[in-house]
Amino acid sequence: MPQSQPSLIQKLLDEFERLPGIGPKSAQRIVYWLLNNEASNSERLAVAITEVRQSVHFCSRCFNYAESELCPICADLTRDNSMLAVVSEPRDIVAIEKTATFRGLYHVLGGALSPMDGIGADQLNVAPLMARLADTAISEVIFATNPNVEGETTAGYLARLIKPFGIKTTRLASGLPVGGDLEFADEVTLGRAIEDRHEM
Repeated sequence: MPQSQPSLIQKLLDEFERLPGIGPKSAQRIVYWLLNNEASNSERLAVAITEVRQSVHFCSRCFNYAESELCPICADLTRDNSMLAVVSEPRDIVAIEKTATFRGLYHVLGGALSPMDGIGADQLNVAPLMARLADTAISEVIFATNPNVEGETTAGYLARLIKPFGIKTTRLASGLPVGGDLEFADEVTLGRAIEDRHEM
């Protein structure tokens, strides 16, 4: 079957299709947009990607993304250093920060326990977490891992490890989304919403 477009365009399409959430049609829209607009748009994108790959690394303290040794949150002296939220990925920090309700610090595990996928504690940032708890004045650890099997397993495992430190451990409440209908909620979510109810 003859090729319908130049090989360089196909090569770029193939690269975009490798990105998460980008299918053939989305890749095609992006590539054609880049081709049909000023070259400066493509150049800015290429420069931004190169700069991110060269300059962004993991924070030496919490494993969030950072441009300096510490990420902006760890470097912020106004944060409450007595509270630590443990999350799976850096993107989870972004989600929590958008709520503007948490002013503590974070620790990124780099994933969640999943024996079926060969991910154990040694593949996660568990040892640095334990060292951090031993050396700081953290009084509460909040487990903000995903409310799925892997997230629950990870939170339970870490809670057992942290217990000897005498540090309070809590789990994010999970329940019904705002604007949702009860009839569409699954049993686990609805059950948790009932268990985590609060006085009004």
